[in-house]
Amino acid sequence: MKIAVFSTKPYDQQFLQAANTSSDHEFVFFEQRLTRDTSALAADFPGVCVFVNDQLDADVVEALAHQGTRLIALRCAGFNNVDLMAAKQHQLTVVRVPAYSPYAVAEHTLGMILALNRQLYRSYTRIREGNFALDGLLGFDVYGRTIGIIGTGQIGVNVARIMKGIGCEILAYDPMPNPACDEFGVRYVALTELLSRSDIVTLHCPLMPETYHIINAETIQLMKPGVMLINTSRGALLDTSDVIVALKDGHIGYLGLDVYEEEQDLFFENLSNKVLQDDVFARLLTFPNVLITGHQAFFTREALERIASTTVANITSFEQGEALPNKVSTKHLAK
Repeated sequence: MKIAVFSTKPYDQQFLQAANTSSDHEFVFFEQRLTRDTSALAADFPGVCVFVNDQLDADVVEALAHQGTRLIALRCAGFNNVDLMAAKQHQLTVVRVPAYSPYAVAEHTLGMILALNRQLYRSYTRIREGNFALDGLLGFDVYGRTIGIIGTGQIGVNVARIMKGIGCEILAYDPMPNPACDEFGVRYVALTELLSRSDIVTLHCPLMPETYHIINAETIQLMKPGVMLINTSRGALLDTSDVIVALKDGHIGYLGLDVYEEEQDLFFENLSNKVLQDDVFARLLTFPNVLITGHQAFFTREALERIASTTVANITSFEQGEALPNKVSTKHLAK
């Protein structure tokens, strides 16, 4: 099957080609993101393979359908960037990679917590400049702290496991509690209780209408002064402007982001020789208690291998008319 692969980096090409050795799909790689302006590149391709910042709104989906595309293969778990109603209307099948490495994102979450608390990034810079003073680097024991996990899918469960091992009390909020959390002594509570009791709040829920800007001025005020907030899920779970206000007045004491609401024009690109045009993001970079990584949490060898193999398997199953366990449909919008 001929597939147009968008938002391609060298590692995407490497792992997809390796996974394709036992199949005969023809991958054509494009560095560009899939948008209204680039949708013509997919003309006459029966399938497109896209990533988190490709934009498949109703217009793009319609254009793909008119050009002969029948399959949208997401090489990620989230599907908030695809208009599923439009895909259904135009009879396009959407598949995804629902689980690639929950350990990768959970471990990155732990790394951000520890780096923020002990200010490892600032210490590293100081030492390289010959500054061995400890002033301003005071941290706290994570042991015994209360961790609030919003979203307890596979990633959230692994965060609970890791933090339980450190000796934390685990609170969770999820409309669909995960029985796997019972093993780690996780206690499900209302969102308001989780926010008011947690020393560290970490987000691991999908982006849906119900979770859009779940962290905003109102919910921030429920949190403890000086709270640590981590987001390795989707950028739009936070109202970034409200978060900046809370950083300025000290209500949020630490912020770790691996995602950003407007990241599509920033992340995965080398912009080191350019002036950043996003004033909100530039403001975030001025805070000494903010740590940002560029959608890196998923980025392990094991995760890329799983993403590639599952993507190839999804395409093969579609081509051969087999069952599609990883199919995404409009029914997922209600979950």
